[in-house]
Amino acid sequence: MINLENIGLIRQGKWILDQINWQVKAGEHWVLLGLNGAGKTALLHMLSAYHFPAQGSIEVLGRKFGKDPLGEELRQEIGLVSQTIKSRFYDSDSAYQIVLSGGFASIGLYETPTDQMRARAQQLLKDLGCFHYANRAYYTLSQGEKQRVMIARALMGQPKLLILDEPTNGLDFLATEKLLDAVERIASRPDAPTILYVTHHVNEILPLFDKILMLKEGKVYRSGNKDELLSEQTLSAFFETDIQLTWQNNRPQIWRK
Repeated sequence: MINLENIGLIRQGKWILDQINWQVKAGEHWVLLGLNGAGKTALLHMLSAYHFPAQGSIEVLGRKFGKDPLGEELRQEIGLVSQTIKSRFYDSDSAYQIVLSGGFASIGLYETPTDQMRARAQQLLKDLGCFHYANRAYYTLSQGEKQRVMIARALMGQPKLLILDEPTNGLDFLATEKLLDAVERIASRPDAPTILYVTHHVNEILPLFDKILMLKEGKVYRSGNKDELLSEQTLSAFFETDIQLTWQNNRPQIWRK
């Protein structure tokens, strides 16, 4: 699915990413864990071919950067949910229209959807608990409702890879838990895409995630199995503070000692 070898990215004369090596196999679900400024969003934008590396080799979904066609062809196979994309939609569009636009990978609905696309959009709205506000204008939705609409839109094209970039930003506790429930339902589907979930909140690491990539100051701090990396010793060194770790309902909970 993803193969990065010695990747580096420069912005304004500074290495935003440096010596990134990472492999993701089909069927794996990963968490990208790191504090603000660690390079998480830059890495995601690179996977979606919005950024190109200054060094190293990238292959995403069988396409090698610098050799194979990228751009929209690649992005149609990747469902990306991020704050940047969420802010680009027209406030007057309905939730249903926004989900339908995902079938064309467009901002706004400019083509006539097929009956099959309409049926899929309606089912996704139901699956994600959005159907009762499908005809409401985007600007009237809460932050949690907007996020679930964005996830439904990202799934319209039946992507092989679903990237969720800090999807709980700005959400209260209940909205966060509803969104995490939706992510669990997506992962349980027989046609589920590989999921990359980006966060700086350890307690959002659901049982479905089996792998973690820990990013720190643009470099890979650790990468591997969740059960091996989620320890008080590793997290304390990563966050540079003494961490106490407990588990509740198979989810990690941390706080400073």
